[in-house]
Amino acid sequence: MTSPKSFPLALGRLLILTAGATALLQALPSLAADSSDTPTSTAAAPAPAFTTSANIGLYSQYVFRGLTQTNEKPALQGGFDLSHESGLYAGIWASNISWISDATPSASASLEADIYGGFKYQFNDTLTGDVGFLHYAYPGSFPSGYTKADTNELYLGLDAKWISLRYSYALGNTFGSADTRGSNYIDLSLTHELFAGINGVAHVGHQRYTGPNASNLSYTDWKLGLNRDFSGYVLAAYYTGTNAKDAGYTVKGKNLGRNQLVLAVSRTF
Repeated sequence: MTSPKSFPLALGRLLILTAGATALLQALPSLAADSSDTPTSTAAAPAPAFTTSANIGLYSQYVFRGLTQTNEKPALQGGFDLSHESGLYAGIWASNISWISDATPSASASLEADIYGGFKYQFNDTLTGDVGFLHYAYPGSFPSGYTKADTNELYLGLDAKWISLRYSYALGNTFGSADTRGSNYIDLSLTHELFAGINGVAHVGHQRYTGPNASNLSYTDWKLGLNRDFSGYVLAAYYTGTNAKDAGYTVKGKNLGRNQLVLAVSRTF
């Protein structure tokens, strides 16, 4: 069980393990080379079959599909990815959240942990396909009869230069809403350099729910923003909004999908 007080320690351990695993995996090829009896060659070493990366970011708040997950409070996020030259990949990502406990005070859940895996295929120099599975986990303690927010999605995506399109399909209950199997989300995003290394970001998405409360839960979201890389540190500012209905998304007197400003600094290593 994860409580709000234990979240910083839990996420801190995750990030430490992530960084340690990345360093270890990156060191393995060089350790193997040092212990080899093979004569030194001027030929370039072959690319490793596996590659790893880790990421960490600090956000003024966590907004997912247009909905604030932290009630306009800061979020610390981090993840680890492992990729194979075949196109297979897997990863884990985590962030603090508050929306579950905000909506249901008797529930205690302050962590989102996503586990995912898939396959990417490069059709040509500009077009890449992506198919995979993503599990959203929200560990914690919940009252009897509570529909947990844990969600499983299949996704299919296409990336072409600065345009990406992704479709996600829920295999069961969707983010705590019962009887919503088949709910889906479509995401169209554009990222393009504007000037002096500054990238413009635009996004529009639509979350469609199935089930008895679909009309109150379905909505469209959008995002506009800028980001720039400064020696590996990415600074970003985004403005987001939705047409989410008050009837489906009001928590503590505020609509989770109201217009939001997000500031962030992140790094991938």
